[in-house]
Amino acid sequence: MLTTLRATGPAPARAGLRLPPDGRLTVLGNPGHRRVTLFAAAARAAGLPEPAVLPWIDLLRGTHRLPPGAVLRIESPGEDEAVDALLRGPVLGADYAATRVEGGAAWYAGVTAALRTLAATPGVGLLGDPAEIAVMFDKRRTHALLSAAGVPVPRALEGGTVAGWEDLKARLDAAGLRRVFVKPSHGSSASGVVALEFGPRGQLRATTSVELADGRMHNSLRVRRYQEERQVAELVDRLAPDGLHVEQWVPKASQSGRSADLRVVVVAGRATHAVVRTSDRPMTNLHLGGARGSLELAREAAGPAWPDLLETAERAAACFPGSLMVGVDVLPTAAWRRTVVGEVNAFGDLLPRLTGLPGGPAEGLDTYAAQLAALGAVPLGAPDPATHPNHPNCPNHPTHPNHPRTEKP
Repeated sequence: MLTTLRATGPAPARAGLRLPPDGRLTVLGNPGHRRVTLFAAAARAAGLPEPAVLPWIDLLRGTHRLPPGAVLRIESPGEDEAVDALLRGPVLGADYAATRVEGGAAWYAGVTAALRTLAATPGVGLLGDPAEIAVMFDKRRTHALLSAAGVPVPRALEGGTVAGWEDLKARLDAAGLRRVFVKPSHGSSASGVVALEFGPRGQLRATTSVELADGRMHNSLRVRRYQEERQVAELVDRLAPDGLHVEQWVPKASQSGRSADLRVVVVAGRATHAVVRTSDRPMTNLHLGGARGSLELAREAAGPAWPDLLETAERAAACFPGSLMVGVDVLPTAAWRRTVVGEVNAFGDLLPRLTGLPGGPAEGLDTYAAQLAALGAVPLGAPDPATHPNHPNCPNHPTHPNHPRTEKP
């Protein structure tokens, strides 16, 4: 039987979603991938029929078929070499390899075009908004959207497109930014991310998982440091054509002597799951040597600021009202008293064996079960997202000028 999310707390940010009459969902994903199999297991456990699978490769080739009335969950197209080759192969040519960093703009164009095709298919319901997914996979647009909504984010380098290393170096100097993250606009899983530092006497250090080899860039599982300017220049010059987002490196809080941040999963407007990630490197991604930290210690360190941390994640999610679930990367600053949002992830729910926050709306449920529960609980008729109490444009939000507790000038 389908469990429902607990009814306590703010109303869901996303409505208008429901299961099809026969309860059978279709998943757009890569067959056999753990994202697909874990969601299928959650559906079976909820007493629902085995979800059908629409392979990404079929959608991209235009050979897919969907029955009328299908309700489709959109999963990540990542971690499938055939799909990746179809998306990035044409621009990388004979030198294509799945480990290559370049080609992000072509990948983005192919994925978003395919999702637009789905959105235009008559009679097909989508558990996710292709336009919002397109924003979440563009770090520049995500940052601008969050900033405009009043969600705290790191300071971004202004001035538009970064042409290359010399352009970046000059603009960082003019802006007084000495420590930044340089991120491919359409990247994920820290692919191509460079943590860049300028010392007081001209020192330079770039920390990244990118391996430079024979004039090409490859992802690796080893984080390395480049300190020669010619190498850093090569990195930036090769990353720039696909688009770059550059933002201030915000000093994070620490746990057990390691820098720490959190992935907070927000389902139907509520913060349901959270995992602490720690590392002795700038990137906390688990596949790059990061480790799960203690949620209990994080709550203890944040103290009275913990509800604000979760609310910040919910405010970020409220900027994407057409998305049942988003994963929000929350960066607590020193002493755990303030937070900023680093990124919002359309497919940020791959957290096996993680159950909901104690006392929260999805306690005891994993991320997939929580989304299925929300589908059973959310009524039809989508409200205006600005009426969500955690949306900064909502009159009930504390920062809104008409909020009764807001001081008027």
